[in-house]
Amino acid sequence: MNDFLQNMTPYQAVGILFVVALVAHVILGFILNQIVKHTDKTTNQLDDHLIKSISTPLKTLIWFGWIYFSIVAFKDQIEVLASVAEYIDITPIFIITWGVVRVISGVETYLIEDNNNVDNDSVRLFSRLIKILVIVAILLGVAQFLGFSISSLLTFGGVGGIVMGFAAKDMLSNIFGGLMIQMDKPFSTGDWIRSSEFEGTVEKIGWRMTRIRTFSKNPVYIPNSIFASIPIETPSRMTNRRINEVIGIRYDDIKQMPLIVTEVENMLKMNKDIDQTQSLRVYFNYFNASSIDFNLYAFTNTTGKGEYQKIKQDVLLQVAKIIESHQAEIAFPTQTLHIQNSTES
Repeated sequence: MNDFLQNMTPYQAVGILFVVALVAHVILGFILNQIVKHTDKTTNQLDDHLIKSISTPLKTLIWFGWIYFSIVAFKDQIEVLASVAEYIDITPIFIITWGVVRVISGVETYLIEDNNNVDNDSVRLFSRLIKILVIVAILLGVAQFLGFSISSLLTFGGVGGIVMGFAAKDMLSNIFGGLMIQMDKPFSTGDWIRSSEFEGTVEKIGWRMTRIRTFSKNPVYIPNSIFASIPIETPSRMTNRRINEVIGIRYDDIKQMPLIVTEVENMLKMNKDIDQTQSLRVYFNYFNASSIDFNLYAFTNTTGKGEYQKIKQDVLLQVAKIIESHQAEIAFPTQTLHIQNSTES
């Protein structure tokens, strides 16, 4: 290529190189379009993401070639361009690295968008780790190419890592906390979580903190290290919702209590919305100040809050009807004053 450039003026060389780059750009675009038309006919979308990822870096590589050889054409006339040409010849490495990172991102997008059993948070985590490893490996290779001693850099990095570890221990604990969340899976993006300090839906699990959207629609940002020291409840992973109610009737209706309890239990056993494989209990339990109480304990088949509220409403209304059908009444706080008549002597 250099001999070819030396046989013509720099301006002619730059013009011809521009035409070559433009033709190569058009041909590459045509080839990629043909590949895209073919991949659109397939059910697997991975190839679409890969083509989209590599197309821009390949086109950039073509135009970098035009810029590089244009600089080479003028380096004899402009001295500073000779030094520039010596350093920018490693630019293709960065362009290829950019392409590899884009391919990793494309695979990540495919795995997240595709309906499979892969956990999205794990995909994001491993994608980021692979990107970091690729970038670090390329940077070490470039450093060695430029004449730096990799062993010295690694030694310095080890000592610096210890110093940075002490200086940024909170940040490191948050990062390791994020890794533990990804490995142990106490919750994932989209889960409803609850603790004594917060409650809401997980929107994003980041390297340093997790973003939660409360039910009042306010975002809460929680450092990942917090999750290692507090208990977390994940209601969105519940298998059933529980009905646990204490219902009181009057003391005057104590004779009806056995019949009421039996009929309420039978009603629950016949209810298709109640999970019969779970605990189901209806027992007379308490002598309270203004009532005698029985406990209703059962689990619904649903976990959705709206449907659960409807089922619970229907159960309680049926309990009220059963109590009424036995000429009993639901108690409310009352006081009865008994006056004893005394005979004066």
